[in-house]
Amino acid sequence: MSSRCSIERPRGFCALGGASLAVGAIPGAVPIMHTAVGCGGSIYWTQLGATGYLGAGYVGGMAVPSSNVCEKDVIFGGAERLTEQVEHTLRIVKGELYVIVTGCMTDIIGDDIDSVAREFQDQARIIAVETGGFRGDGYVGYDLVLRGLFRDFVRHGEETQGDLVNVWGIVPGQDAFWRGNLDRVRDLLESLGLRVNTFFTAQDSVGSLETSSAAALNVVVSQSYGLEAAAVFEEEHGVPSLATQFPIGPTATAEFLRSVGAELDVSPRTIEAAVAAGTDRYYRYVERVADGYNDLDFQRYAVVVGDANYAPALTRFLADDLGWLPELTVVTDPIDDEDIRRNVVAPLATLESGLTPHVVWETNTTDVGRHLIELKGARNGDRYFDSFSPAFVVGSSHERELARNIGAGHLTVAYPVADRVVLDRGYAGFDGSLSLIEDLLSVLVKER
Repeated sequence: MSSRCSIERPRGFCALGGASLAVGAIPGAVPIMHTAVGCGGSIYWTQLGATGYLGAGYVGGMAVPSSNVCEKDVIFGGAERLTEQVEHTLRIVKGELYVIVTGCMTDIIGDDIDSVAREFQDQARIIAVETGGFRGDGYVGYDLVLRGLFRDFVRHGEETQGDLVNVWGIVPGQDAFWRGNLDRVRDLLESLGLRVNTFFTAQDSVGSLETSSAAALNVVVSQSYGLEAAAVFEEEHGVPSLATQFPIGPTATAEFLRSVGAELDVSPRTIEAAVAAGTDRYYRYVERVADGYNDLDFQRYAVVVGDANYAPALTRFLADDLGWLPELTVVTDPIDDEDIRRNVVAPLATLESGLTPHVVWETNTTDVGRHLIELKGARNGDRYFDSFSPAFVVGSSHERELARNIGAGHLTVAYPVADRVVLDRGYAGFDGSLSLIEDLLSVLVKER
């Protein structure tokens, strides 16, 4: 992670927030926060206002069990208070798996949460993971929870099933569209004849998570999130992993299917049949808007702003599939690892369209506009000026102001998502990109 000590208008949760949302997204799992008073409430209001108005669900939001430690616990230790909280939670809250997650204060004072968890293992399936907010952002918290689950909960010694895969890398909460995206990735892999664990959708369960070591492959749909968890899974259970780009649109989705299929020795005929069926379906819908696209001039210059999953995936889709002209791509993650950075943006160096968008890594929101000015120049009263028009900004709710300033259309896709309500919408795969086209062009039609 970056050494930068402050970020202007941040784009994510702390590690505790990412961890608690990840646990809460597993059907049947219950997070138990061991943290200071106020942390749970702050996370919930952030969750509600920045993740497409994601509600609490069962034992979420303001109902997440929390030790709410105070000054006395800081001085004398909070393990006793956590023990009391776990006792009450097991008695009141029905769950199949309980995960203790920690905040900054309890991590700093060094409470032995593993010992507390062991006290209750004859009563419930329960583990503990240190997730203090200072450890990183919500993506880090997600990875920490996965590592804890893979190490301490997933059953060892399951017999490998050649048609079973595990999928992660699409982060609950940090990706407001995670449910829809995971469902669409599941559909893609099932078209190859595979069975799929995604851990975080309604089709998943604590039981399928527990036996996930039977998988033949872990598919990490990211070049940055969940990579350390994949290393832990392979070390603990011997299951290899394949890290892929987040697939949006027919070009990236065909590549995704071929890479996963080849890794699992799926027959080329099956792979190409799945690619052909998805591609045919995609273009049968897209051809209906082709006339309007050309006659009404829907092509746009584009600025793309998003995390390490969305920014390159959206840019590639706009350039190679939709025929837009993305000129600036801003990746907003505070990632210092040069290898990860290279892998995240690698597809943008070889776009089939031949375009070469300018790529920057920037965590501060107001600096996104500065990068555009540096790239295109400022008008400064000149009569002749490249006005970067007609333009469109695909990013987060933070980019609404930038879009207004340059007279561009705007669609919120990346975190924070404060101006949309999200249920099962997703943008991954063939079908997800059709939804994305609908959303993008609907913004243009509304402005006519």
